[in-house]
Amino acid sequence: MSLQWTLIAGFLYVEMAVVVLLMLPFISAKMWQNFFKSRIIRSLAAYSNFYFSAFLVILVLVFLDSLRQMHKYSSSRDLELTHGHLDAELQLSMKMFRAQRNCYIAGFALFLAPVIRRLGSLLSTQAMLKASADASLKQAQSATEAAEKLMKESENLKKMTGKETEENKKNEGHEKEIKTLRRELDITTEELERTKKKLQSVVSQAEGTNREYDRLLEEHSKLQRQLDQARGDAENKKDE
Repeated sequence: MSLQWTLIAGFLYVEMAVVVLLMLPFISAKMWQNFFKSRIIRSLAAYSNFYFSAFLVILVLVFLDSLRQMHKYSSSRDLELTHGHLDAELQLSMKMFRAQRNCYIAGFALFLAPVIRRLGSLLSTQAMLKASADASLKQAQSATEAAEKLMKESENLKKMTGKETEENKKNEGHEKEIKTLRRELDITTEELERTKKKLQSVVSQAEGTNREYDRLLEEHSKLQRQLDQARGDAENKKDE
């Protein structure tokens, strides 16, 4: 394997390790959010878009080159099969195997790059939605406690000074405040429900991405087994 394909294969292994880390259940979205907001990551984020785009372009070019080589060696192999030259056929089979291997390496590396970026975005969104839901829940709890406190004070005032006009006015003011707090509580509760629905949507989307990644890993394993079998057949033919 040449140096460039060794680097691309190493990058593919790093991508697979990153995807596995992002899917670990015991690392919460909040921890990833804190990691993404760290000073080192923020310093790298200024140039991340440029480097990401440049690397995607390189991967696309390498992937297209591997497809071109596959087509080239496939045509040459068919031509040699008609001539019956065994040595040339074995050489072309080895080159065809390498071209297919390079195509799979470049293709999966190209695919996992946007997958990692999407997973990071989903984790950040999930962390923000969870923080917003927690804040809305605390606000609703504080509003409920304030409303209950005002209701108790209003009841006490009614018992103590039910006949005094000024106290009645105060009670009316408390009742208005209670109604206002109840309206605020209803609004906060609705916001909390909407936030929960958004969080559930993000979680379901992340689960769909995880299932798609598992399916791709299974396809990769099948393709790897086919490549190993093809390489074994080529070596057996060479030995014969």
